[in-house]
Amino acid sequence: MKSTRRQFLHNTAQAALSAGALGALSGTHSQAQGGPPADLPDFPIVDTHQHLWDLSKFRLPWLKSGDLLNRSYVGKDYLEATRGLKVTKAVYMEVDVTPEQHVAEAEYVLRLCRSGELPTCAAVIGGRPADESFGAYIRRFKEEPRVKGVRHIPARGQSKEPFALEPAFVSGVRLLGELRMRFDICLPAALLDAAVKLVDQCPCTRFILDHCGNANVKVFQAAAAKTSNDAAKQQVDQWRRDVARLAGRKNVVCKISGIIATVPETGWGPDDLAPIIHHCLDCFGPDRVMFGSDWPVCTRGATLRRWVEVLREVVRARPREEQQKLFAENAVRFYGLNG
Repeated sequence: MKSTRRQFLHNTAQAALSAGALGALSGTHSQAQGGPPADLPDFPIVDTHQHLWDLSKFRLPWLKSGDLLNRSYVGKDYLEATRGLKVTKAVYMEVDVTPEQHVAEAEYVLRLCRSGELPTCAAVIGGRPADESFGAYIRRFKEEPRVKGVRHIPARGQSKEPFALEPAFVSGVRLLGELRMRFDICLPAALLDAAVKLVDQCPCTRFILDHCGNANVKVFQAAAAKTSNDAAKQQVDQWRRDVARLAGRKNVVCKISGIIATVPETGWGPDDLAPIIHHCLDCFGPDRVMFGSDWPVCTRGATLRRWVEVLREVVRARPREEQQKLFAENAVRFYGLNG
């Protein structure tokens, strides 16, 4: 029965793919049967920022009592969230578990990847590049093709200088490049200058700028409001400059993700996200941008489906070829998801 189900899913995904580069996406899990609505992409989607966590197995210190995210989000929940979308592959993103659980988290997601029960086929795992034990930790995965890289989010309130200039941290990120792994940059927008410094010290490591550099939709709304908000305008201008600087480094790509979680409860639409998205697309170009759902964190602002709808609306005027690159093809190439 299991093999029959997999074959059905294989055939469904194959039928959705066009010739050429999209052929690399075959053999995976398409949730759609029949044509999608006009407001959704009618081509495959690769989700490069999928979170999963089981609170019976892992401790996430950043979760707070009363937070809508303070429950388990597992594979069946993701399948439900992507129902009707052509999500053919997904890359798991670490969820900032307590550090002593990093190995367990990596092994957990690798089992999911091998199971074939989800579109999850690769992972960016947690790790602390500045730790003395980081070399031994990351080398244990050097022969594991499903481990694509590492993300480390600095502690809340950490200044930019230790992050960008601490020799041990830089050495750890350089090691990722030696192992042909990647490093995800996830910093507050105000600290993107630190990311530029880090990238410049690690020319042989490939980087991903998460969440459009953590631009905040509410700040953009304040900057665009008729009532002058000089502080918001300065933040927006600085973000624009820093994103452009990062885009000037050819070993950096940008993930179009995360910003939907920063929308206000009411009074927003695609036009409010468009300036952020278009700036990233224009700076990085059509070949260095990738879609990410940031599910379930995205649900702080909208459902995964709504985020896909909004992004499709924002990029609708761009060539279909560029949309296909954004939603799938670039991720397949960058992460090597052809297998």
